[in-house]
Amino acid sequence: MHPSFRSKTVCQLSCKYCTQPLCKRGMKAILLADTRVELYSTDTVPSGVQLVADDYLTRNCHCRIRDVACLGCGNVIGYHVTQPCDVCMSACNNGHFWMFHDDAIQSSER
Repeated sequence: MHPSFRSKTVCQLSCKYCTQPLCKRGMKAILLADTRVELYSTDTVPSGVQLVADDYLTRNCHCRIRDVACLGCGNVIGYHVTQPCDVCMSACNNGHFWMFHDDAIQSSER
């Protein structure tokens, strides 16, 4: 793990729409393929979510992703990187492949 990730604040994440708890190991993140996009991420399989629909390719790289919906309310709140591309794997990353949209998440510091 890159040393800069060790100083990041770890957060508890929940769905902003229904307050369903999602994980206790979340971090604020930026999208590697477009650093203007802020999100939350985790390296553990979150509870209270389900993968929906089929994998698709991102617009900015060759990662394969699948949408993630909250089991509490059904809203799509993020995505899971099911197959990271070579470019993203060679970039500075923290191994987090569960990503949540900033506007769909409530966070609190642990």
